[in-house]
Amino acid sequence: MIRDKGLTSKIWRFAIWAIAGLFVLNLAGVIAVVIINSFATRWLGTWLPAGWTTRWYFDAWKEFQLSDVVLVTFEIVFTVTILSGVLGVMTAYALARRDFPGKKIVVLLFLLPLLIPTLTYGIPLATVLYQFGLGGTFWGVVLINLVPSFPFVVLVMIPFIEQIDPRIEAAARVFGAGTTSLFLRILLPLLLPGMLAALLLVLVRALAMFELTFLVAGPTTQTLVVSLYYAVFASGVRASQSIDAMAVVYMVTTLFWLVIALQFVNPTQIVTRAKQQSSH
Repeated sequence: MIRDKGLTSKIWRFAIWAIAGLFVLNLAGVIAVVIINSFATRWLGTWLPAGWTTRWYFDAWKEFQLSDVVLVTFEIVFTVTILSGVLGVMTAYALARRDFPGKKIVVLLFLLPLLIPTLTYGIPLATVLYQFGLGGTFWGVVLINLVPSFPFVVLVMIPFIEQIDPRIEAAARVFGAGTTSLFLRILLPLLLPGMLAALLLVLVRALAMFELTFLVAGPTTQTLVVSLYYAVFASGVRASQSIDAMAVVYMVTTLFWLVIALQFVNPTQIVTRAKQQSSH
């Protein structure tokens, strides 16, 4: 019986590693094809392209007006990140330091945008934004992206704030520290690691957010991921290498911020904290 259990365990481990390896290999293959094709002069029915060139990146930059798209993308992403940080930290502080009737329900409401499918609330919210004349505008895109980003900051920051002993704040007030001084000199240094983690992950999330941005973005407020979608599915004949070059630009931009974010945060710790917070 012991041998059977040991053999079964080994088979399961092998199966899990095999499935994981196939997934990673398949993903790496897809990414490699996109990257190689973006540098190919012509690639039809051969293992490698007939030649190599960088002209598709210049063509994509001009054809899809990537300079304007990238600028708009970062304007939207940084605005969402800053607003989420300011509102999220203040809300998280209030929830961490105050007990009131219905607090668990409030925390559950913050969890909902992160748990339910995006389009479930995205379509009604987009309809409301269009009714108020915000559809297709910069602030319309910012507001719809705040819906999942703001609660994310709140849920990440609550455990960080709860770890700070309230007596530290009380002692600072006894010695005459005002609200601004208390935050800048006492709370900010202690909360900075959590804030950096939350804001960097919000930045990456907003950069990759397609569904919500697609619902309200206009011709001049498209982020990089939405512009990539239109480049693929819009009418007309476009070189696949040019579209793949645009995809590589998007991948590199997203990976750059993701790598920076992972230097400051362990995603498994955030998931654990969120689960613990929702169970209280």
